[in-house]
Amino acid sequence: MGEDIRFVEELVARIPEFGELYENHVFNMGGTLPHVFFGDVTHATVDSHLGTDPDAPDWRATLRFLEEQFERQVTEITEVIVTSFLDHLPFRGEPGHGIVEHLGPLMTRKYRELRPTG
Repeated sequence: MGEDIRFVEELVARIPEFGELYENHVFNMGGTLPHVFFGDVTHATVDSHLGTDPDAPDWRATLRFLEEQFERQVTEITEVIVTSFLDHLPFRGEPGHGIVEHLGPLMTRKYRELRPTG
């Protein structure tokens, strides 16, 4: 099992509200595809931040977990966070963009590299 799959499983263990989303993902995809799953994680996290889905996993807990994982500097994990979470956050002017103000320091630095203008 790759580090990226362990990472997804750790997310679900740490934030059990992602459990149903993960189970649906595994069923529909026939296994764990971390980059695909994180597209859904990003949407759920932004929805939680906006308050549009009261059942969404707590966005603060998700951002803390991602920052902790980013700090580990494991290439497979970092790639998932950067390409399938940070790069899919709302752009400036879009609903939910304010979540970027709550990213941890490492993810903020990387986000600014990806999108210098927000």
